[in-house]
Amino acid sequence: MTQQHITLITGASRGIGFSTAEYLAKKGHLVIGLARHAPEKTFPGEFFTVDLSDRDATTETLANLTKQYAFDGVVNNVGIAHPELLEEITLDNFDAVIDLNLRVAIQAVQAVVPLMKAKKWGRIVNISSIAALGAQNRGTYAVSKAGIISLTRTWALELVSSGITVNAVAPGPIDTELFRYYYPSGSEVEKRYLSGVPIGRFGKPSEVAASIGFFFSEEAGYITGQTLFVDGGCTIDTHPYYKAR
Repeated sequence: MTQQHITLITGASRGIGFSTAEYLAKKGHLVIGLARHAPEKTFPGEFFTVDLSDRDATTETLANLTKQYAFDGVVNNVGIAHPELLEEITLDNFDAVIDLNLRVAIQAVQAVVPLMKAKKWGRIVNISSIAALGAQNRGTYAVSKAGIISLTRTWALELVSSGITVNAVAPGPIDTELFRYYYPSGSEVEKRYLSGVPIGRFGKPSEVAASIGFFFSEEAGYITGQTLFVDGGCTIDTHPYYKAR
C-alpha cells in the first residue's frame, strides 16, 4: 500500500496556496495549511492559524507540527509585496518583505527536512515570481523572489543525495484576490498589464497549482533545481510589469 504523502503549505488560506491544497488533497495528500487568517472556504486538510511574520510563533508552530506529522513535502508560498520605486523604498518595508518571503521558507524547510531524510524521499516547491527577472516598482519583492530561485538551486544540490527534490514555480499574472487589489477588473492598469500577456488572459490559481503538483509526482523525480515559469508567455515577450504602471 502506498504511503500517504503529508504536505505543508504556507500562505494556504487563499489564492495559489488554497488551490494547491485542493489539488494535492485530490491527489491523496494530507495537506497541512498555515496562514494568518483562516480560509473563507472549507480547507481540504488540516489548517492552523499562525502569523508567519512572527518568527517565534512560526518556530513554535513548526515544532509542534513536526511532532504530529511526518512531512515529506512543503510548498513555500507565503509572501508579501510593498510596491515602491527605488527612491521610495523604506527599510522597514524591505525588512518585512525579505523576512516573510525568505525567512519563512528557510524555517519551514529546516523543520521538515529531517523527516524527509528519514523517509529518503521529499518534495520542496518554492513559489517565486516572474518579478525575479526584474519588475518596475517592485525592487524589494523582485529581490526576494530572485532569492527564492537561488535558494531552490542551492538546496537542490544540498539535498539531492537524500532523495529530496527542490524546484520553484514562478507565476506571472494570476487572477487572485491580491492580484485584483492592484489590478481591478476593467481598470486601465489591468488593460495595460493584459496587453503584455501573449496568451491573452490572466492565469488561474488552479493552473499554478497543477504545475506545483507536477513536481510532487513520481514522474518528476529526475527534476531538481529548476524554475518553471507559469506566465502565459510573459517572459518570452515584453515584460508586462513595464506596461502595468
